[in-house]
Amino acid sequence: MTRKTLVLITLTTVLALFALGSWFVSRSNTAPVATSAPAEQQEQLVRAYSPVLGREDAPVTIVEFFDPACEACRAFHPIVKQILAEYPEDVRVVLRYTPFHGEGSELAIKVLEAARMQEVFLPVLEALLENQPSWASHGAPETARIVEIAAAAGLNVTAAADQIKSPGVIGILNQDRADVKAVGITGTPTFFVNGKRLTDFGAKQLIALVQSEVQAVAGN
Repeated sequence: MTRKTLVLITLTTVLALFALGSWFVSRSNTAPVATSAPAEQQEQLVRAYSPVLGREDAPVTIVEFFDPACEACRAFHPIVKQILAEYPEDVRVVLRYTPFHGEGSELAIKVLEAARMQEVFLPVLEALLENQPSWASHGAPETARIVEIAAAAGLNVTAAADQIKSPGVIGILNQDRADVKAVGITGTPTFFVNGKRLTDFGAKQLIALVQSEVQAVAGN
């Protein structure tokens, strides 16, 4: 082999390795939109008691780790409603309570559970989110306003006074707390779509992931 040939082969190899390395780096720097939750976490995403928005048996499940005192949860609520309106037969939303904002969050969650017992969950949820700025100050929540807002939305306050103290409601709150810790939720809202965690956070990304799962289900 001549020296010229050896130089050409070496140069070609170096260029090939450089191109491969560049491709690998560019792929490594591209964050995935979603990642599947580990198998051991899948059963902790949905509990039989969890509130469901939309069709109960829909093939695509959005799990939202949700805090009623969270401003971002309030901002995302219209987007979630838009998704449900666009895919009424295909998508459901399962809410998991994530009381990261202390006393106000916990009382609002208990009130929501009382509202669910009284079959006024959705109007109370909508009212609490719409009026969130008036009660959800994280430093000093206006807890009396929570009850007032819920009552205006249809909650029977007298019945709710006992319902929020019931072992069932306390058990739901405690189990959701345990699942939040087990799944590793550190902020709200956190979304999973059919077990895939939305890692590239944003409204467009959530809509795109839901659309992808709906198409995947339709293709099966």
